[in-house]
Formats: sequence, C-alpha cells, structure tokens
Amino acid sequence: MTQAQADEITRMLAAARAGDGVAWDRLVAVVYAELHGLAHRQLRDQRRDHTLDTTGLVHECYLRLSGADGTPNDRGHFFALAARVMRQVLVDYARERLAQKRGGGERPLALDEIDSAELREAQRYAALDDALSVLAQRDARQARVVECRFFAGLTEEQTAEALSISVRSVQRDWQQARVWLAQELEDMPHE
Repeated sequence: MTQAQADEITRMLAAARAGDGVAWDRLVAVVYAELHGLAHRQLRDQRRDHTLDTTGLVHECYLRLSGADGTPNDRGHFFALAARVMRQVLVDYARERLAQKRGGGERPLALDEIDSAELREAQRYAALDDALSVLAQRDARQARVVECRFFAGLTEEQTAEALSISVRSVQRDWQQARVWLAQELEDMPHE
C-alpha cells in the first residue's frame, strides 16, 4: 500500500468519525482485500470443511467493526482493531463449538458426530484466549502484538504500524509473549 492510499484511509476514517456514514462504506470497500488477506492467512491452516470461511470471517469482522463505538484514528489503528475483532470472532466460534460438544442446552453430540480435529482446534483457541487475557493484564502491548501477529497474520512491519511502535519492539514483544504463552499453555489444565 502506498503512502497516498494510507493517507486516503486516514481521511475516510476522519470523515466517518465526523458522522459521514458513506465514508465508512467507502473505507470498507478500499480495505476489503486487505481484510480478506488477513482472514485468509488466519484460516489457511484450518481444515477445509471448517464452517467459518475467509469471507465469513471478513463479514463478521466488518459487522463488529461497523457496530462498535468510535472509529479508528488511522490505517494502523484500524488494522489493530481488525486483529482484535478477528480474535474475538474466532474465539467466539471456538467456544460455540465447545458448547455444542457439551450439549449447549440441547442434546449432547454423539461421539461419532464430534469432529475431534475441529474440537482440538476450538480448545486451542479457547485456551489461547484465556492465556492472552492473563497476558493482557501482565503486558497489554505484548497481548496486542500477539493479536496482530497470530490472529490477524500481520507481518512485523504491519504490526509495528498498527500499534505505532518500532519493528524491534514488535520482535522483542513477540518473542517474549511466545515464550510466556508456551509456558502458560503448558501449565493450563487440559480437558
């Protein structure tokens, strides 16, 4: 993305903050391809018959962003928020799948109805979300770096821009957070 495109996104965000609803729609049209790329990177390692696909993740992200209070300040802030929303969508989806496994208010699924790979994936997202919540209390910036890098699939440079920090800080936070999360996830009780 060129600087002119980034500046245009910032102008559209300013117009949306000022109450111009059309500016928000134009913004989404401009960043849709980037959001789609983020969602694709996030879901690329998922199973092919996964019911949450790239387009579904982008659309859910859009709905949540458009319904949120306030408007991002600039392109970086927009993508940092998109990363957080993608995390929420994926974790909500994972928790829903785990609730279905346990019955979710209805009859529990029979063993032959449970896709063990999908449930392991759901458990992984739920455990990671729990650990990230603890990390956010310990070091909020490290948690935001993980959201950008893991949940949105942003590069180090994109994460630095989204969070308004240096690439070196992203690298350091990413490394420290990964070590801490690995230990935290290892110590968590497993089902």
